[in-house]
Amino acid sequence: MKIEFLTGIKSNRQDGAIFGGYLFSFNHKGECTVYEIASLGKVKNGEAKSFSEFVLDKNEIIVPHSNSVMFGNEYYSNDDEFPLLYTNIYNNCADLPDKLKGVCLVYRLQRKEKSFSSTLVQLIEIGFVENENLWKSSGEKADVRPYGNFTIDTERGVYYAFTMRDNTNSTRYFSFRLPKVAEGEFCEKYNVKKVILNQSDILDFFDCEYHQYIQGACLKNGRIYSLEGFSDSVDNPPSLRIIDTIDKKQICLIRFKDYGLNIEPEMIDFEGDTCYYTDHNGNVYNLVNIFTDTE
Repeated sequence: MKIEFLTGIKSNRQDGAIFGGYLFSFNHKGECTVYEIASLGKVKNGEAKSFSEFVLDKNEIIVPHSNSVMFGNEYYSNDDEFPLLYTNIYNNCADLPDKLKGVCLVYRLQRKEKSFSSTLVQLIEIGFVENENLWKSSGEKADVRPYGNFTIDTERGVYYAFTMRDNTNSTRYFSFRLPKVAEGEFCEKYNVKKVILNQSDILDFFDCEYHQYIQGACLKNGRIYSLEGFSDSVDNPPSLRIIDTIDKKQICLIRFKDYGLNIEPEMIDFEGDTCYYTDHNGNVYNLVNIFTDTE
C-alpha cells in the first residue's frame, strides 16, 4: 500500500461518508461540510472549496458525535437522490444520566441544487449495553469506550455494531439484520420510530484483537475498515485495522506512522475501489492498493 496526499478540507473532523460523487464530512456537533469528490485533487496547498454545508436535523436535542458515518441501502422515498444516512451518538452524552450508549441516528437527506437538508427518521439502539456477558466487560476497571461503533454491509443488508471490551482485551463485533426505516416503536421524545436491537436479534458475534480508541469505520466486500488512535501517541498510535466478517478475524493492521503520518485518524470510505482517508486536521489521502496488499 502507498498513501497519496490529495488536499485539505475543514479541520476538527470526525467520520464522513461518500455517495453520488460527494464527500460528506462531519464534526462532533452534527455539522456537515459537503465536497465534490472530483474537486479534491485540485487544491494541493490549502483547503478545497466546499460545495455546501448543513446541520443534521434535531441536533439541538440529540447531537451525534459522528464517530462513524455511513450510507445504507434503503431510500426513504423512491424519488430521493441519496439513501438513508446513519451516524452514531458515540460519547457525546458520556457525562449525562442517559449516555445513549449504542445509539445510531438515521437521516433522510435531500438536495435542491446546492442546498442540503436532513430529517431524522429513525433511531437504532443496542438493547443490551449493560450485559456483562455480551457488550460491556466485567472486571475491576470500567470500559473506557463502551459507547460502540457501527458500520453497514449494504450488499447483504447487515448492521454491524462493535465495542471495545477492556477487561477481555478484545473488540466484539455483533451482526444484525439492518432494520427497515418503517420499523420500530414511536419515540415521543424525538418524534420518530426507534428500533431496539435485543439479544434475540443477534445474527452472530465474534471477538477480534483489541482496538485502541475506535474512530471512523466503513465496510466493503465483507471487510470492516476500522480506524483508531490519537495524534503522536505511543500507546495508541493512529492505525487502521481490517476485519474479515466472513472469516471472523483481523487480516491486517496498518500503522500510519510507517507512512510518516501521526495525526488522529477520523474518516475512511470508498468510491468504487478508491479508498479515501482523512485525519482530524482535514488532510485527505488516497490509500492506494489497499486491496492487493491485504490479500
